[in-house]
Order: sequence, then C-alpha cells, then structure tokens
Amino acid sequence: MRTLKLALAYDGTDFAGWQRQAGDRTVQALVEEALSRIDGKSVSVAGAGRTDAGVHAIGQVASVSVTNDLDPATLRRAVNASLPEDVRVVSVVVTHDGFDARRDARRKTYEYRILNGAMADPFIRRFAWHVPQPLNAAAMAHAAARLLGEHDFASFQSTGSSVVTTRRTIFESSLERLSLRSVNAASTAIPLSSVAGVPPELLSYRITGDGFLRHMVRAIVGTLVEIGRGRREAASIDALLAAGDRSRAGPTAPAHGLCLVNVEYEADATR
Repeated sequence: MRTLKLALAYDGTDFAGWQRQAGDRTVQALVEEALSRIDGKSVSVAGAGRTDAGVHAIGQVASVSVTNDLDPATLRRAVNASLPEDVRVVSVVVTHDGFDARRDARRKTYEYRILNGAMADPFIRRFAWHVPQPLNAAAMAHAAARLLGEHDFASFQSTGSSVVTTRRTIFESSLERLSLRSVNAASTAIPLSSVAGVPPELLSYRITGDGFLRHMVRAIVGTLVEIGRGRREAASIDALLAAGDRSRAGPTAPAHGLCLVNVEYEADATR
C-alpha cells in the first residue's frame, strides 16, 4: 500500500461538483472508478477542495492509497485513458503515508473571471460570468483589498454548512484586467472586440486564504460586482464584515466563473 498525491484539472460545466453524489456525475466518482479498475479493488480519493457544480479547477489536489506498483507516469497515463476528456490527472507523486489532501492543505487560491462588455464571447462563456453593464474596476479592486487579513466572513457564507468558526485569513485579494487575446487564441481569429466601439474587458479576481466558507468566493464576487455597478461603496466591505449577516451582502455569483487554481502545503507535507 502506498499513498499518492494527484494534481487534477477539469472543466466543471457538466459535473455536479467534485464530491461523490448518488446518481450524479462527479469528478471524485470518475477518478475513483478509474483508479479502482487499475487497482482491482475499491479506492477512496480525498480532494483538497469540494468544488460545487459548475466550478472548474486547474490545481485541484487529491490523495489516495493504492496497492498497484505502476510508476507515477504510467499510472497517470492509465488513469487518463479511463477518464472523459473534461477531467485530467496532471501529475502523480508518491507521498508519505497519512497525507490527506484536504486536512493538510494550508492555503488555497481561487480565481473568478468576469467578462464585462455588451456582448458575451462564445469562446469563454463556460469560464467567465458575462456582466454587460459597465463596471468600475478600480472601485472593485479597492474593495477587494479591504478583505486582506483575518476577518469573520459570516456575511459571505451561504446556508447549509456547519463550521466551527467563520473566521478566515485572506493573504491575497486582488482584481486585474486580462487580455482577451492572451486568454483565448480563438478570440484572435474571431474577435468580438467592439460593440458600438467599446471593447469588452476580462476581469480576474484572485483570492488566497487558509480556508473558505460555502459559496464564500462567489458571494464576495457578487458583492464586488455591485460595487462596480455603483450600487455600493467600496468602503461598505468593512460594514459587511462586521455585520455577520448574509442578507446584507451581494448575490452569489454564477458558478461557472470560478476556478480552483492552487492548493499549498507545508514544505515537507507531501514528501
């Protein structure tokens, strides 16, 4: 028996999320089925982040114990041969016994993308929230920066979860403009660059924390968009953090704009 650390990427559009659910198509279930066929027995895979339905990942991490003796590169190829094209095991590393991708995680980074322009781009529609109304990106960035540090994020937590504390520490909370051409080569060939002479913008919100509450990132993004539309002041973030009341914050942004980018561990945690 040996423990493996897997890095995975997937397009979450057609999944009911990461976590195994009876009767639903989930990433965890497909990876477990593929590994079980190789191992010749049932295996259980633990993911670092339980991404919701429609949420994507380029840096999901999972841990699993197996009995097969395939070398990591061969095992990766074998698993991917059994998986559908919208999920891939990017790497396989043999790690120490007892490693748990979820419990041992120290920081996670998510990115949320917003396409701001009159027309939606069909080439990135599955990976960005289209907001046609003009947004004040500078105000959004100013508000995002106010989330840095340790705070009670109860105002950004959806119901339906039980946690010991709603306090989390945020190490990065930033908003930047991305080039549509650099994000998607197809947009170069078929540019949707101007409606009434106004080019669209692709905004990227990036957040790193020691943990996240249910729908926390999407609630933050929904609030930032309201600030960008001028419906709230950037400084209102402070009052929302103090309130601890979900009804005071903005709406939950759509799942398809969110991506799990990276999961960090202590230097020796995966040896």
